[in-house]
Parts: sequence; structure tokens; C-alpha cells
Amino acid sequence: MSAMNFLKQEGLYVDVPPPNLILLDLNLPKKSSLEVLGEINSAPKLKMIPVVIMATSAADEEILKSYALLARCYIAKPVDFSQVAKLVRWIDDGWRVVVTVPK
Repeated sequence: MSAMNFLKQEGLYVDVPPPNLILLDLNLPKKSSLEVLGEINSAPKLKMIPVVIMATSAADEEILKSYALLARCYIAKPVDFSQVAKLVRWIDDGWRVVVTVPK
């Protein structure tokens, strides 16, 4: 999976700096995002990167699974694209300005 290669800085992504935040959509096309979240948390270098889950679902089961796998935040995303764009900007501003993460 190229997303995991990117995060682990493997292959084509050896020289790419790691992200400060991961936005993970709960509904990935090929692999369960909860599997991806598990892989992120099993890699010592990656598990320190905050993961924000974004999903159309607000089902308690999905929320509980996400937090059990150490998601830092679970957000039920709006259906309207302009509202999603505002939400992503809010997350970006909040994590860059308000939250302190290790370098």
C-alpha cells in the first residue's frame, strides 16, 4: 500500500519527511482504515503521529474501535464538500496552532 510506504518512508518515499498529522478517512477503498490505524500504531516511529479519523458514520462501534486503536480524534464529516473543506482547514489550524506534538 503506497500510503504505508509513504508513512514508513520506504521505496519512492525515502526522502519525504514524515507528516505531523494523519487524516484518515474511515471508508478507504482497498483496505480498512482501522487496519491502517493498527499498522500505524504497530510502527514505533509512526505511532507518535496524531491520527484524526474522518467518517460519514457516527456509529458508536466505529468510534470505539477508532479510539481503541489510538485515534486522537474522531470526526463525523459533513456531506457537503464545502463544509468538509472548512472542517479540514479547522483541523489544520487547530493542530498547527493549538496542539503541541513532538518533532
